[in-house]
Amino acid sequence: MQSAKELVLRCLWVCTEAEPAPAPAPYPAVAPAVAPYPALAPALAPATSDGLQAFFLGLNKRLADDDDAGRSGNLVTSPLSVYAALSLVAAGAREGTLDELLRVLGAPSRDFLAGHVRALAEHVLADGSRTGGPRVSFACGVWHDSTTLLRPAYRTAAAESYKAVARSANFRQEPEEAREQINAWVAAATNDLIPSILSPGALSSCTVLVLANAIYFKGKWEKPFDKELTEDGKFHRLDGTAVDAPLMRGLGRHSIACHDGFKVLQLRYVQGRSSPGQPQPPPIYSMCVFLPNARDGLWGLTDKIARDPGFLRKHLPCDDVLVGDFRLPKFKVSFGVTMKGILQDMGLKEAFELGKADLSDMVEDGAGKLALHKIVHRAVIEVNEEGTEAAAATVATMILCSYSVRPRVDFTADHPFAFFVIEEVSGTTLFAGHVLDPTTN
Repeated sequence: MQSAKELVLRCLWVCTEAEPAPAPAPYPAVAPAVAPYPALAPALAPATSDGLQAFFLGLNKRLADDDDAGRSGNLVTSPLSVYAALSLVAAGAREGTLDELLRVLGAPSRDFLAGHVRALAEHVLADGSRTGGPRVSFACGVWHDSTTLLRPAYRTAAAESYKAVARSANFRQEPEEAREQINAWVAAATNDLIPSILSPGALSSCTVLVLANAIYFKGKWEKPFDKELTEDGKFHRLDGTAVDAPLMRGLGRHSIACHDGFKVLQLRYVQGRSSPGQPQPPPIYSMCVFLPNARDGLWGLTDKIARDPGFLRKHLPCDDVLVGDFRLPKFKVSFGVTMKGILQDMGLKEAFELGKADLSDMVEDGAGKLALHKIVHRAVIEVNEEGTEAAAATVATMILCSYSVRPRVDFTADHPFAFFVIEEVSGTTLFAGHVLDPTTN
C-alpha cells in the first residue's frame, strides 16, 4: 500500500528517425533549415535523442526524489520547457560556461541545440488544432533592461532558432511592472493555465535579462471515456492508506504491454489530418501510464526508467488487447519549483557564479558580466474523460556581476503510477511528473 501521489507525468517526448542534414554554420550564423519531417535534423534521430532523454529523465528523477517536491506529493514538470530555456541561455554562453551547459543538456554544440529546438518548434510542436489534432503551442521570450543592448547575433539566433521575441523592460526603475508583463505573457502562452510564475519581488533593479519558455497542450482521447461509467473507488497510497478517487472505466480493446513487474498503457489522442501537399505527416501524441504491479512499486519503477534513456521507447505497447478490469483515475496536478539547486546538482554551476559565468555573447560590451540568478519552473496537467490539458513555463533571470487469442488484461490503476504524454514519431519528452494521490491538487 502507498501514498497515492505518484503519477510521473513524464513528458511529451520526441525522437525522430532522421536523415543527415547539412552541417551547421559556425556561430553566430543560425543553424541550417530543418529537412522535411520526418527526415528532420540529426538532432532528432533516436541515437542523439537518447542524450537529451537522459537530461529529461535525470531532471525528473531528481525532482521526484526531492523530499520537498516529488516525495511529498504529486508532481508534474516539463523537462522540455527547462531544456528550451537553458538552450536559450546556451545561445549566449561561451568558454567553460557553454561547456557546462552542453554537458548538462547532453548536446555536442550550441548549433545542435538551436537546430534541435527549432525542429521541435516548427514540426513536432506545431499546432494541430486546425486539422483536427491537439492544440499545441511553443513560445520563447527575451526581456532586456532598457539600458542594456543585446548583441545582434544573439537577437537573431533567439528569433530564428527559438522563435523568441526580444522586448525592452524597465527592470531598473519598474521591476514590478516588468514582472507583471512577463506573467501576462506566460498566462497568454499557456491559455491561462499558469496565470503567474514570478512572485512579487522575484525581479529587482539588479535584474538585467529574463529568458522564458512556455508550452501548452490540449488533446482529446481517440477513445474517450464514458462519463457515466466514472465512479469513486479506492486509490491505494504509498503509506498503506486508501482514498476515494474518481476512477474512469474502459471497455473493449486498449493498447497495453505487460512486462516483468509492471504494465504500460498507451492512450492515443485524436491526430490531425494531413493537408494536401504537406511534406510531413502530423505528429502522433499519446499518454503512456507506467503502472507497477506492486502497490508500493513506483519508486523502483522510476529508478529503472531513469537509468536507461531508451526505456520508455523500448517498453511501449505494440498492439491492442481486450481489457478486463480497466480503471484510471481522473486527476489535476500543479507544481512549481525553483530549479537552481537541482541544476547545480546536475553540474550546472559556473553559470550561476558572479564574476565567473561567461554569458558575453548575449549583451554588448560595456554592460558588465552576466550571471544566472534563478530559474523558476511551473507546470499544470488535467486528465479527464475527454482528454488532457497541460502547460508549463520556465523563466531564467540574470543579473550583472558588476551586479493469439490472448487472455483479457486487467489494468487497475488504483495505486501510484507513472505516465508520459509522448509524440511518437519523434520521441521527445515534453512533460513529466507523478501523482501520489489523485484527489489532491
